[in-house]
Amino acid sequence: MAVTVRAVSRPARSLRVQIYLWEVWKGLLVTFRHLFVNLCRHLLRGLGLRVVPGAVTIQYPDDPAMLGRRARTRHRLLKRPDGEPRCTACMLCETICPAKCIRITAEESPDVMVEKRAKTFDIDLGLCVFCGYCAEACPVDAIHMDANEVELSVFRRQDMIWSLPELLGDKKKEIAPPA
Repeated sequence: MAVTVRAVSRPARSLRVQIYLWEVWKGLLVTFRHLFVNLCRHLLRGLGLRVVPGAVTIQYPDDPAMLGRRARTRHRLLKRPDGEPRCTACMLCETICPAKCIRITAEESPDVMVEKRAKTFDIDLGLCVFCGYCAEACPVDAIHMDANEVELSVFRRQDMIWSLPELLGDKKKEIAPPA
């Protein structure tokens, strides 16, 4: 079987393409077109003359963000009917976490039906990539990522670490003011 090879010639680049100013100018034209079209649409809609809305920016602190049903937000741990954490400290979530942001310490459980439980359960949200692997890997469905909290800003790095009481909802996370 014979293989034929053809040389591919590159198109010649003109000076306009080489100095890149033409491409920058085209990008600016697109940006300004969107700016002025949306500005005119908002003005006309404000005057009641047109029904086509312009692009809308969500005014975040005043209007809360609309999250999808499957949004992965802050973690929360679930409780059993007796009020104890559902986590059996199997370490699957800690093992599967790609960011290695989960730290669990196990202890013996006083309940004879449960072999062990989590003594400490810490998640560093500053390292977390919110992938949801921990919730998928949990065999007892103890961890969920549906707290619908997207406001995770803090002043200190230490405040990004959530421990067992905060994850269970028993204790409100205190945010320290800046020093």
